[in-house]
Amino acid sequence: MSCRTQLFIFFLLVLSFSLFPQQREGFSGGTITGTVFDSTSGQKIEYANIVVMSKSDSSVITGTITDAEGNFTISKVRPGNYFVNVRFIGFNDKQFDVSINRNNLNINLGEIYLEPAAINLENVVVEGERSPVTYQLDKKVIDVSQMQTVISGNAVDVLENIPSVTVDIEGNVSLRGSGNFTVLIDGRPSIVDAQDALQQIPASSIKSIEIITNPSAKYDPQGTAGIINIILKKNQNIGMSGIMNANAGLNDKYGGDFLFEYKTEDVNTTFGIDYNRRFSPGESREEQRFIRNNNTSFLNSTGDRKWGRISFGLRGGLEFILGENDILSLGGRYGNREGQMNSFLNYILLPQDSSYISSGDRDRGGNHYDFNMNYFHRFNPDGHELKGELVYGYDNSDESTITSEFYNGIQTSGKKTTESGPSTDIEGKLDYTLPLGENRKFEAGMQGEAEISKENTSLSEYNSKFGDFILQPLYSNTANYKTNELAVYSLYADQFGNLGLQGGIRGEYTFRTIEVTRLNQEFNIDRWDFFPSLHSSYKFAEGKQMMASYTRRIQRPGGWELEPFDTWMDANNVRRGNPSLEPEYIDSYELGLQIFIGKVVLSSELYYRVTHNKIDRVQSIYQDSTNITLNTSENIGKDYSLGSELMLTLDPLEFWNVNLMGNLYNYKIDGLLFNEPFSRESFNWSSRFNNVFKVSESTTFQFNVNYNSPTVSSQGTREGFFTTDAAFKQNFFERKLSLTVQVRDIFSTAKYEFTSEGEDFYRYNYFNRESPVVMLNLRYNFNNFKQERDGEKPNGEFNDGEEF
Repeated sequence: MSCRTQLFIFFLLVLSFSLFPQQREGFSGGTITGTVFDSTSGQKIEYANIVVMSKSDSSVITGTITDAEGNFTISKVRPGNYFVNVRFIGFNDKQFDVSINRNNLNINLGEIYLEPAAINLENVVVEGERSPVTYQLDKKVIDVSQMQTVISGNAVDVLENIPSVTVDIEGNVSLRGSGNFTVLIDGRPSIVDAQDALQQIPASSIKSIEIITNPSAKYDPQGTAGIINIILKKNQNIGMSGIMNANAGLNDKYGGDFLFEYKTEDVNTTFGIDYNRRFSPGESREEQRFIRNNNTSFLNSTGDRKWGRISFGLRGGLEFILGENDILSLGGRYGNREGQMNSFLNYILLPQDSSYISSGDRDRGGNHYDFNMNYFHRFNPDGHELKGELVYGYDNSDESTITSEFYNGIQTSGKKTTESGPSTDIEGKLDYTLPLGENRKFEAGMQGEAEISKENTSLSEYNSKFGDFILQPLYSNTANYKTNELAVYSLYADQFGNLGLQGGIRGEYTFRTIEVTRLNQEFNIDRWDFFPSLHSSYKFAEGKQMMASYTRRIQRPGGWELEPFDTWMDANNVRRGNPSLEPEYIDSYELGLQIFIGKVVLSSELYYRVTHNKIDRVQSIYQDSTNITLNTSENIGKDYSLGSELMLTLDPLEFWNVNLMGNLYNYKIDGLLFNEPFSRESFNWSSRFNNVFKVSESTTFQFNVNYNSPTVSSQGTREGFFTTDAAFKQNFFERKLSLTVQVRDIFSTAKYEFTSEGEDFYRYNYFNRESPVVMLNLRYNFNNFKQERDGEKPNGEFNDGEEF
């Protein structure tokens, strides 16, 4: 790094520390403080409502909510006599009498334990049920324990029930219409591709999932749509404990996982293992039309295909409690994944009126591992702290596709393509937090990352004379990638009465080199980018709060999108990268409101997102062919998303809990395509209607309906679809053993249907999968593992530490 760059970074840090205001002196009114706990689990409750009411007429004076540690502080309370009401949905309220006067200005209510709400239903005690999705100040938290219909699935199956997320029939995830997002696991970046990471993590090993669509300047801005953070299960009890899951279904579906923990006052040990195998048969149909030199040809196919994945994972960790103020953590993960897709298709080529049979086999897999070390130091109990993290990761991914064509049972042609190459990544970061008063704090930090990767691609064509595939050197390439990134950030947060503000700025320096060996070419990126963020909240009357935020994010192109050569994907598709691609820059605005009306919760979020330098996959006819498609990536212009997310939680009957979630947004994309202006627009909406019936204290029935509307891209339209799922859960032996039967896509309505067209081509794709899917899941807790009670609110925090 140059001396000039180092001086610039030093200047940013000095400037950040010098700009925040000095702590203000003086005091007006009294304060009320306390900490809220779940009496059953002993865990602290985040986002509980604290309401201060006048003792004379019960009018609401002020209020607040608890933070991630269950703490709350209400300042500037005028002298007087008050009721302090502590409430959280699914629990019984608690009320305190307090008196603020000259001799008693600071009231500490201490530790407040809320009891779970219980309903006496003909001598059957039923625990209060809570929403699986909780809206918090800067994120949505999904409590996976509330989703019995996906207990035998993976992280993708969980996300399928979230309003912000769309999942297609192949398991590809989109967050608010974008497939570009960052996946974290316990707050740390995943070394593997985001889609692969979500497919690999079993739902039964997940405690909660955090959706952060507008992260502050503290977090890496990579990812158009934001961050999906997977919080894995951990036990808080001292001693030895564990949990085991096993699941099985029809047509080659089975798996399981095991988590073991041993905790003492000074050392915590964790070990986990999981294995899952999922395969699904389905039907496929494709219609293609190509226009070349005023001649039109057609290539249509129908047939069967089977796709699925196999995953294996290990994780372990050691945590050393070095004293009251210091914690050292060591951890690691290892994983092996394999995705497969096999197809057997009948093709008809017109106007030649010829037919042939094509068989395809695609395998994608590899292994990955990472090691992490975290250190935490607390300077004092008021939140003055320093956190450091170092992560090393390795990923080796290989892919092979073989397409063979047969006429009258004899192979006449075929193509074999391969992609392989390792990737090594090392990342370190420091986060510093300095409280400046009761409601003020300053944060600063820095992060560095270095990544080296290699990609080898090859093409072999079938030679009928030799009866084998022959390597084609002109379509075999090697690309070497080297990326170095350095980031610094600072944040300042303050509270002005009921108004809370947080502002931040992040600067990132990127240097990247791509070397293409065969072409003897090199492409470089050397640039600075800056990412501001602003978050605010305003507390109205009892149970009402509004939140607003703005962030700037980036989506950097990578992988094949930048490779300036032709790579054959299969016999009918070629891809070509574009090294001159500019990164996407995203301006994201959000406004949220949450209202509590008795036991009814209404949450609403308005959002507006603009993507500059929009990168989209563009299709056209390849060279002079009549049935081969060229796939490229281009900066085509801008896209706009304006919409709202809504969530309503209520109990129509004492034993029936309803969660109705929806995402409605208008999507528009415009720009230049093949030097011609274009504009496309669609109104999109999705809904999730989740029902939980508490049949008895140990028996639960869940029934969900999901719908996703059609949507557009620069060249195509994806049709809408809906699914219906159900699950039955029975607990035994005081919840040590539980049995869950789940049925997904009960009415066989899930499908993938996509149409794309340009000046010289038209393509229609349709396929479905096996349905309904029936799975059986068995869970057992041994010793003192504290299983999450049905309805327990997650408090997962960042550990500041198959695209077929």
